Amino acid sequence: MNLKQLQYFIAVVEEKQITAAAKKLNIAQPPLSYQLKQLEAELETRLFTRTAHGIVLTDAGMMLEKYARKILDLTTVAEEKVKKTTKGELGKISLGTVSSSAAALPIGKLKEFRKYYPEINFEIFESNTYGILEKLFNGEIDLGLVRTPFNQRELETKIVMEEPMVAVVNSDDYLKGKKKIGIDDLEEVPLIIYRRFENIFRQTFSQFGINPYIAVKCDDARTAIYWAKLEMGVALVPASCAKNYTNGRIIPINYPGWNTQLTLIWLKNSNKSPLILKLIELFSV
Repeated sequence: MNLKQLQYFIAVVEEKQITAAAKKLNIAQPPLSYQLKQLEAELETRLFTRTAHGIVLTDAGMMLEKYARKILDLTTVAEEKVKKTTKGELGKISLGTVSSSAAALPIGKLKEFRKYYPEINFEIFESNTYGILEKLFNGEIDLGLVRTPFNQRELETKIVMEEPMVAVVNSDDYLKGKKKIGIDDLEEVPLIIYRRFENIFRQTFSQFGINPYIAVKCDDARTAIYWAKLEMGVALVPASCAKNYTNGRIIPINYPGWNTQLTLIWLKNSNKSPLILKLIELFSV
């Protein structure tokens, strides 16, 4: 039993005559009759009886009609899904993101992307940059959205946005009245920093001859902001993070060397589906 036989069978069911069904299928009557006989032989049962009013299904024929229609409908769906997947219009995208990436996501473009390709599914994994890199190399995600600095070996990268680090303060005891600060203003205040940025911060302070007081080290911008909210010190976080997660004072830092880049990453020489290529292109525009 094959799909062609099922198509021929359904045509006969709908037309109720071999001649009419052959005409509908645009084939000669003998090949159609032969295929139907082959189908009956394979199933070892009669599917039709002939009457003065045309062909009538047997009980076995009615049972076959039920499943034949389901099979043919499913075949049509499968064909459409395969074509859409090939075109990058269907599938799942596994995306790893750092917690501080929300403000940088091209929400408008993603909504438009979803509008044109409504059958696409996103599976989001949130972690810090190290966690995202691990998932990428383990094959658990297709793409990652991480912050510099990180080891870019074996990776393809695309910068999504660049932004400065800012100071977040919730206590009047620190940087009172300051609208903008320089590196030297941070010399005598307790600092709350990303553990991953520690080397960069210390190198900068060393260049300025400053021995900083690192009060808290953590791995997440939201954690740093929370500790600032507890008045444990001044949090140094990306500007977009500060804007989204704090009601405290946000003070710009006049030092471009502390700019950070949010970067889309994927493995070099990896087999990227048409869908993944479309998403990479979305972040490129």
